[in-house]
Amino acid sequence: MRSTHSTIRKHTAVKTAATVLAGALALTLTACGGDDDNGNEQAGGGKETGTTVTLPKLNGESLEVAAVWSGAEQDNFKKVLAEFEKRTGAKVSFVPAQDPIVNFLGSKIAGGQPPDIALLPQPGAIKQAVDKKWAKPLGAEAKAELAKNYSQGWQDIGKVGGEQYGVYYKAANKSLIWYNTQVFDNAGATEPKTWDELLTTAQTVYDSGVTPFSVGGAEGWTLTDWFENIYLSQAGPEKYDQLAQHEIKWTDPSVKDALTTLAQVWGKKDYVAGGAKGALQTDFPASVTQTFTGGAQPKAGMVYEGDFAQVNIGTAGAKVGTDAKVFPFPAVGDTAPVVSGGDAAVILKDSKAAQALATFLASPDAATIQAKLGGYLSPNKNVDNSAYPNPVQQKIAKALIDSGDDFRFDMSDQAPQAFGGTPGKGEWKALQDFLSNPKDVAGAQAKLEADAAAAYGG
Repeated sequence: MRSTHSTIRKHTAVKTAATVLAGALALTLTACGGDDDNGNEQAGGGKETGTTVTLPKLNGESLEVAAVWSGAEQDNFKKVLAEFEKRTGAKVSFVPAQDPIVNFLGSKIAGGQPPDIALLPQPGAIKQAVDKKWAKPLGAEAKAELAKNYSQGWQDIGKVGGEQYGVYYKAANKSLIWYNTQVFDNAGATEPKTWDELLTTAQTVYDSGVTPFSVGGAEGWTLTDWFENIYLSQAGPEKYDQLAQHEIKWTDPSVKDALTTLAQVWGKKDYVAGGAKGALQTDFPASVTQTFTGGAQPKAGMVYEGDFAQVNIGTAGAKVGTDAKVFPFPAVGDTAPVVSGGDAAVILKDSKAAQALATFLASPDAATIQAKLGGYLSPNKNVDNSAYPNPVQQKIAKALIDSGDDFRFDMSDQAPQAFGGTPGKGEWKALQDFLSNPKDVAGAQAKLEADAAAAYGG
């Protein structure tokens, strides 16, 4: 499947805009890293969810919604669906999906039982659903809600061929590193702003007797996120766009530079919890929880991932803003990277009820419910910032909204699913192999290019 990313390219950041957003994050997150005892007292203390959108009565109607979300993330989304049920009288069932979700949906559709709506985590997956004639266009009400609440960039990445198919219900800031405050305090470590400073901070943590980094290598998507932040900052936005569309090859010298930089962490002895073998057996939730459990001797002092890691931090019994703090992914090149991701609601079975749920998910009403529960970020500009449960999350959300159309979407999510979104294949598998052997930069590049060429069609 050849993926088309013209709208993404049109609405991605220029270098200066990325610099501004990264700078804002650096200032606001550092400010939140201090005394914020009052902030966490406000958890869920934003305005009560309003009724800004009119929904039809749907008594007797039933819907199925599929997503790959699990654990607290799934539980929190079910609360949003419960509010839709309360307002409309419809019955909504959540269907747990497996990655890659397009394959999961294919089997459901082949069996004649597609869900009414699916949350798709890649623009490429939306296009694939449209190409397969699974996806149904959004109706006038949903499009009006999007126009009212979303920047043009977030609307456009949900379009295929100029037609609106996706509602980006959930966003992610994927340029954050979370750290165990007790570990940093004991080590005398400081928040870094550059890659070299990050390596110094890591050594300081290591010298204190704690492994610097936790890596969830059992899930290849976390490894693609590491690469993308380094590549965007080091190679720059133009090359990022070119590589995302396979206009340059993965054998390009810029990829060699990024992998070599990445190996300064992945290949450093005792810098990754459990070593490469342990990391490859650690899933994303465990990579977070093991950083914030174990008292003064957790398995690692830092973990890289997006704002959604807050859900797992809470699962570990740690408090964001006190036990767990965060800094922006450091600048490797001239500017710090700003990478976004997201999940879009796409209708697979068109009906009045499905269109109403898509409309609801495009409203601030739905997003506000999940915002209050934490571990969630909405691209909806009309969600009140006070809905987010702590100052850290409020600042992350504000920075995303303030960036308007100036964001860069996750590179692997832009790729054909066979390359950028399938466990055990393509970029996920190639970077897992690279984690196992970070010295083989050339071999990793060759494998990445072979898989990319096959997936993009040459």
